[in-house]
Amino acid sequence: MIFFKRTTHIKAAFLGLFSLLLSSVASAGSHPNLVITIDDVKLMRQAIKGEGQFAMAYNDLKAQVDEQIKQPITVPVPKDGGGGYTHERHKKNYQVMYNAGIIYQLSEDDKYADYVRDMLLEYAALYPTLDVHPKRKVKSQNPGKLFWQSLNEAMWLVYTIQAYDLIYDSLSAAQVKVIEDDLIRPVSLFTSEGQPSTFNKVHNHGTWATAGVGMAGYVLDEPEWVEKSLYDLDKSGKGGFIKQLEMLFSPQGYYNEGPYYQRFALLPFVTFAKAIENNEPQRNIFEYRDGVLLKAIDTTIQLSYNGLFFPINDAIKSKGIDTIELVHGVTAAYGLTNDTGYLDIAKKQKQTILSGDGLKVAQALDNQMQTPYEFRSVAFGDGNDGKQGALVVMRTQVGGDQAVLFKPAAQGLGHGHFDKLTWQFYDRGNEIVSDYGAARFLNVEAKFGGRYLPENETYAKHTVAHNTVVVDETSHFNANVKVGNNNHPTLNYFTTNEFGTVANGSISSAYKNVELERTLALINLPELDSTITLDIFNANAKTKHQFDLPLHYKGQLIDTSFDLKANASQLSALGSNNGYQHLWLKAQATPQNGLAKVTWLNDNGRFYTQTSLVSGDEEFLFTQIGANDPLFNLRNENGFIRRVEDQKQHTFVSILEPHGEYNPSKEYTLEAVSRVSAANYIEQGNLLLVHLIIKNKAYLVAINKAHSKASNTFTFKNKSFTLNDRLGVYALKNN
Repeated sequence: MIFFKRTTHIKAAFLGLFSLLLSSVASAGSHPNLVITIDDVKLMRQAIKGEGQFAMAYNDLKAQVDEQIKQPITVPVPKDGGGGYTHERHKKNYQVMYNAGIIYQLSEDDKYADYVRDMLLEYAALYPTLDVHPKRKVKSQNPGKLFWQSLNEAMWLVYTIQAYDLIYDSLSAAQVKVIEDDLIRPVSLFTSEGQPSTFNKVHNHGTWATAGVGMAGYVLDEPEWVEKSLYDLDKSGKGGFIKQLEMLFSPQGYYNEGPYYQRFALLPFVTFAKAIENNEPQRNIFEYRDGVLLKAIDTTIQLSYNGLFFPINDAIKSKGIDTIELVHGVTAAYGLTNDTGYLDIAKKQKQTILSGDGLKVAQALDNQMQTPYEFRSVAFGDGNDGKQGALVVMRTQVGGDQAVLFKPAAQGLGHGHFDKLTWQFYDRGNEIVSDYGAARFLNVEAKFGGRYLPENETYAKHTVAHNTVVVDETSHFNANVKVGNNNHPTLNYFTTNEFGTVANGSISSAYKNVELERTLALINLPELDSTITLDIFNANAKTKHQFDLPLHYKGQLIDTSFDLKANASQLSALGSNNGYQHLWLKAQATPQNGLAKVTWLNDNGRFYTQTSLVSGDEEFLFTQIGANDPLFNLRNENGFIRRVEDQKQHTFVSILEPHGEYNPSKEYTLEAVSRVSAANYIEQGNLLLVHLIIKNKAYLVAINKAHSKASNTFTFKNKSFTLNDRLGVYALKNN
């Protein structure tokens, strides 16, 4: 019996290997064989003969390519960094090669294949002559040859290998040999064996590298390249594409570096996964980790507001759901799931991918099959186990399309900021309580070569640039990325119900012997057609400290309920380091016991008031970004800091209230003054209670902070209440 089992296993293994070899041979002999297959091409060729979105997209792209291939082929010797001429020329080259390859497959016109061929031969003549990029010492520790960093080299390969695959059958054997021996193989080997620290890295740079080399392995029939791309150069599984899927995404599909980089990494993840699926479907790559890639696509959409991604970490604020990476992601997601909610996003993206999945999307939109995509309140677990904190999104439609982003999330690797427990607020399509994002003018070479500005390290990453507590003017983890990556907050609870959404997070490792805990709630007040955001931030320490709580807002300061001492004739920086050196101190005040109100007007024509509950011990410092910035690299945005000194414990309590309207066109103003007339905060056992009067209506907000959501019966002003969930809102008689 034992011998029979072993024989059966050997036979099964042999058959499996034989099947794999047949698959490899078949794919190597059939082109295209990556994202676009021969079967896709047949269907697409038929579609462009008719009408509809796919035919329109084909004609539009063909017209663009026709104009581009009229120009002489230019393959310059690399000289410039990001945003410079040679950098941008090589980017345009791989894009036009990819597009021309698609047009060749659909039109069957040899001129497009000839153009790609000729450009590839130009690159094949240039590449063997190149050393690493001349700007490497200034701009990158991992240089490419065509580009200043190896990341761009990998991106070039991802697009170029697809272009080569698309025109492969038009080439002679001699041309194939030159292109492969002098270009594709050298680039692939340089990207992998020549850059092992990048190729094996669990990071978006590693994703692009493994995707490019892995796809080259399928096209050139190099199964070892595929295995190394999947499992690390030594095939140990310590790095590679599979390890990236395991480590960079949480089980819900949240990417550790945040939505901006999640969007960026999606394209190589989805592109390589499609190539794997088309060449080796037995790997079931889209089912790996319970379909984590599909979850990642959906999560990327969820982490947007009004079409733009929430700008946490090193984010550029102009990036949104119409970026080409997410267009590819949504296209693939619909192709795999037929979920008509994705069609709603595809319609908003207004772009059609010329692929098999793109054809499915276009035809479905032609038939108006889209259904509304549901944006939800959700806590996305961080870390590969989903237990390293979370990124929390709260949404409501009461009083307008509003969202709160709460960040009890992990550091986010080198692109992360020291901003544990920070938050942002959005209303009616606008950013109201803001995050700076990255200090960078992407691809604007005149501004520090398009790279991250020095102020990204001296301001944007520091805690004071965010909306969370700073202790003793020192950033979280003392601004040490390694320490930050080894520590993370805890999401203690998250609940959404008819009253709104509430979440609580805490961290005890941002500072030694200091516990930070924040409770945020986006609360619906439907009878007022309005919301409030309740913020309760506790700082507890063993010794006395200075606690600062900044709030950065978008708009023009309108009013304060307390007198300001303005620095009207001379300004000085608020501090000397940790980002404080970049803040002008414009005014200060110490409000008396009671309610301290700060009101500003946003460009959307709405007023916002933060009402703080103070005891006469908080100083308010009004700031503007721009100090110690001789090259004007930073945006001159406004904020204010609530400060207490020599305290072991302090609780910052505030209420953010949207209200009123300013219409300069029709020359009227409504409710420019805060409607909150009273507020009181009480801790009662495991309950947090906030009593407030807003627009002459009294409410009691109750939050259960216990470990369980067990029912609570409590009294307030001699009246009994029952709370059956984390969050409850009770209308009271105003007396």
